[in-house]
Amino acid sequence: MEMHQVRYFLATAKIRNFTKAAAACSVSAPSLLRAIGLLEQEFGGPLFTRERGNIQLTELGRMAHPHLEQIHKEAEEAKRRAKSLLDVGRTSLKLGIMCTITPSQFVKLIDNFRKRNPKVSLQILDRNAEQLKAALIAGELEVAIYGQPVDTADDKFHKLPLFKEKMVIALAKGHPLCRNAEVKVSELDGQPYLERTNCEFAQYGEKVFEEKGVGGPTVYASERDDWVLAMVAAGMGYSFLPESTAQFRDVVARPLVEPDFWRQINLVTVRGRPHSPAVGAFVREVMRVKWMGSEALSKRDLVARNDDADEDVA
Repeated sequence: MEMHQVRYFLATAKIRNFTKAAAACSVSAPSLLRAIGLLEQEFGGPLFTRERGNIQLTELGRMAHPHLEQIHKEAEEAKRRAKSLLDVGRTSLKLGIMCTITPSQFVKLIDNFRKRNPKVSLQILDRNAEQLKAALIAGELEVAIYGQPVDTADDKFHKLPLFKEKMVIALAKGHPLCRNAEVKVSELDGQPYLERTNCEFAQYGEKVFEEKGVGGPTVYASERDDWVLAMVAAGMGYSFLPESTAQFRDVVARPLVEPDFWRQINLVTVRGRPHSPAVGAFVREVMRVKWMGSEALSKRDLVARNDDADEDVA
């Protein structure tokens, strides 16, 4: 069964004249009759009586009519929704942003995107990195922005690197380690630790600390960075945060070294999955932004590759 056959059937049922129904459908009468004939073959019997000047639905035709009418309505609705989806001017975009990224880094991006795409409804989901990955795979999100330890790879996703950010140690003002310009991992041995449960470095960092024989009591754990920082300020222990997050009264941030830690913030989509024009518009806006004062890493890499190609040609 094809949609044009359904359309011709419904037109004939309404007009009760093959020639006029064909004209209404912008086809020839023989074409309409052939299509209805094929439809009748599928149903196993005639759908119309064919008396001259008296075209009526048969009992089979009357039974089929409401079902074919419903099929036609649903097909038209599907086309309407598809058109809306493919029209960036009238659609929605579901974006996930990792909860450990400070909003100040993205407010300007979101504002600019809204100004350039005023009819796109932007919905933002705030989760940790693992939850965002799961939401992308499940189709609950179209695009996400989250961080990972540098060089972390996952073949299921396509990522556009935006920027790298140094991870630091947050200490209470007056803590002995504040006298150092940098804090070595080994210097944290035995220090009370305040855990950020949404930290994307949790497993990675634990492995490094274990390899170096560094440990200490975990005195508090929270999924909220502001609570952790308040505990740091109160002198209850140290914590491990992105540099942009470790901004809090009476808290001092020091780079962690030997080894040092960096996270890479990426714009992520599911590899091989088709995306709406709204996603494309958002990606273009992301590429316009200066991240940490510089072009997006992926944009810089593209420019560098093009420069190399130009040199090869020369």
